[in-house]
Amino acid sequence: MTPAKLYLEDLHPGQTFESGSHTLTAAEIKEFAARFDPQFFHLDEEAAKDSLFGGLASSGWNVAAITMRLMVEASPIAGGLIGAGAEIAWPRPTRPGDTLRVVMEVLDVTPSRSRPDRGMALVQSKTFNQHGEIAQTMTSRMVVPRRPIAETEK
Repeated sequence: MTPAKLYLEDLHPGQTFESGSHTLTAAEIKEFAARFDPQFFHLDEEAAKDSLFGGLASSGWNVAAITMRLMVEASPIAGGLIGAGAEIAWPRPTRPGDTLRVVMEVLDVTPSRSRPDRGMALVQSKTFNQHGEIAQTMTSRMVVPRRPIAETEK
């Protein structure tokens, strides 16, 4: 069953959404790195042992892409997840075999003064590994549509 789509009026500070999970493999880490972030510590287990990470580590951008997928699947925002800026951090490396899940929390909701059909939601997402450790944090501003007038008049 598909959850009802949420509009700006449906969101409130403190509201949370939790995702499913995704387990990374060494092959997935290397495939992403080969295409988008070809650094030795993302591509070669042996060479990565002598890096800052001390072993094969996923690109932070790979973690961000997985986070995005999990967020899209877990968040029934009408109109989709449309970003308008973000701050992102990766406090620890993500390794082969790590299982990631995301918890999103709405921090603020602001109707637009110039565009009555939308507003902004400030959302903090935390991507956790299977040990409950934070692999990524992201605070983002998202454009969220307001409920169409025809629906509010029903």
